[in-house]
Amino acid sequence: MKSLWFLKFVKISVLSLLLFSCKTPYEKLEDEELASGKEVKELFLGLELGMEKREFFKTCWELNKQGILTNGPSELLVEYQAKMPSGNPAKMRFYPQFEQNRIYLMPVEFSYDGWAPWNEDLKAERLREDVVKLFEEWYGPGFMEVTNEDKSQIVYVKIDGNRRIRIFKKHLSVVRAEISDLPVEKKLKGNTNS
Repeated sequence: MKSLWFLKFVKISVLSLLLFSCKTPYEKLEDEELASGKEVKELFLGLELGMEKREFFKTCWELNKQGILTNGPSELLVEYQAKMPSGNPAKMRFYPQFEQNRIYLMPVEFSYDGWAPWNEDLKAERLREDVVKLFEEWYGPGFMEVTNEDKSQIVYVKIDGNRRIRIFKKHLSVVRAEISDLPVEKKLKGNTNS
């Protein structure tokens, strides 16, 4: 009787180990980068993760006075005319999210200036490729494609220590990038598997 119980215990233990050790390449990358202890703060245009809200406004104000940034179409958007690798002009709009008055997440939305539903050269899939190339110029190579099973959702991800960058199609004319301080984001979500 004891040997039957022991065999069941061994089978359950082996199955549990197999299930919990089968991590996706993305999960392995995330674990490795977070374990590295490396801290990367750089965003763009002199902005950084962890920057205080007051410093963010001061930096944007200075860049606005220089004509580099303008007000976006809504009150909480900053707009930048991005120089895309394809040569197609695009607007880059952003406004950070703060935790304890410090930037922890920078959502950024890109749209081509001349987008129209009939213009195949400016569709969101091409814009996503362009944004990935732009971000490779800014942050270096190493973006990993992550998809769901039916490939209806495609996200390009790069993790450098604590900084995670995700790029994905938001809708027909917009590509969104999210640059986050991953440990802070995980803490706020209260979830270790985000």
